[in-house]
Amino acid sequence: MLTLTHTASEKVQDFIHEHGVESGEAGLRVAVLPGGCSGFQYGLNIEDAPEDDDEVFEVGGVKVFVDPFSAQYLDGVEIDYVTSFMGQGFTFRNPNATGGCGCGSSFTV
Repeated sequence: MLTLTHTASEKVQDFIHEHGVESGEAGLRVAVLPGGCSGFQYGLNIEDAPEDDDEVFEVGGVKVFVDPFSAQYLDGVEIDYVTSFMGQGFTFRNPNATGGCGCGSSFTV
């Protein structure tokens, strides 16, 4: 479905550790939400456990939780963590996106 680069996986594992979750159930929620300047925006969150209707899979040693609505937009997406002179953060490469905004946080399909 989606991939995390090695750098992104390490950063997520750091965040899970900082979140203080001891359970092996914790993971990264990847969501697509209506909004943003292009129609949809990505959401990331560390959660203690998946919801009942989530798709759950492991990517690079990280449990990933995806809700049914978001799953349709995340096939083939690569999530990376980049550091540059302008800042640092997660980036998304979505082969299904037909457009996006200049900041890279929202997209159209």
